[in-house]
Amino acid sequence: MSAAQEASPAFSDFLELTKPRLSLMSVLTALIGYAAVRETHPIARLACVTIATVLAAGGVSTLNQWIERDTDARMVRTADRPIPAGRIPTGSAFVLGSLMCTASLMLCYAGVNSLAALFTLLTIIAYLAFYTPAKRWSRWSTEIGAIAGATPPLIGWAAAEGRVSALGWILFGIMFFWQIPHFMAISWMYRRDYAAVNFPMQSIRDETGRWAAGWSVVNTLVLVALSLLPVALGFDSPWYGATALAAGVWFLWRAVGFLRPVGREPAARRLFLASIAYLPLVLGALVLDRIIFH
Repeated sequence: MSAAQEASPAFSDFLELTKPRLSLMSVLTALIGYAAVRETHPIARLACVTIATVLAAGGVSTLNQWIERDTDARMVRTADRPIPAGRIPTGSAFVLGSLMCTASLMLCYAGVNSLAALFTLLTIIAYLAFYTPAKRWSRWSTEIGAIAGATPPLIGWAAAEGRVSALGWILFGIMFFWQIPHFMAISWMYRRDYAAVNFPMQSIRDETGRWAAGWSVVNTLVLVALSLLPVALGFDSPWYGATALAAGVWFLWRAVGFLRPVGREPAARRLFLASIAYLPLVLGALVLDRIIFH
């Protein structure tokens, strides 16, 4: 047994299991959905939905790493994660992830409402029971995972309104279609790692990269059109529309750049960085517009 395995796990190791940056995105998009409703609720409800989303996101990430510990150990970018590196026992990770998910559902049901709890449960199931295993056998794993990744705004919307109206589903759609170019760029950047564990991703099946790049452009076009729907339906003002259009054109430009066979590697990185900037810009503008102009 190595020294790393003998040592007691540090708090930072358990924190790493929850994938804080990825979990933060889930929490923020849930709060975007909550804020977009524009209804006033007791601060306790906001606290409950925030904590419940934090617990769900962290628990899902922990259980995902527990399930994928064998493939994580064989990929360069994930081999040093706490479980494959031996810093956290597999049993401890399973217990932690399970307790976090259970606590999230209980808090959401008791402190928010049953619909928000249902969407939280569906998110957990979609990620762990469908997306995680699909990475091993389906070329459509990214699209399957995008369903789970798009549900946090529905949790927030349901928490604030008790139902999900049209704008809530538009937010779901924005999150879904944003994830495709985002993860196509990632899968191309780390395609050698994914190939090492035989994940049947499109970036591995098509070594030229044309499919991943073309699919990124198609989904970005749908994303841009969908992002303008709130203006067309009267949910937001032209100010938001101008922001969404400008950000969408820039994002599309990066996706088109990914199409070029020469320099596809740096183009994938530029598309990835553009996706990181695009989402908070557009969602933030949508919420601010509804608060200021509606």
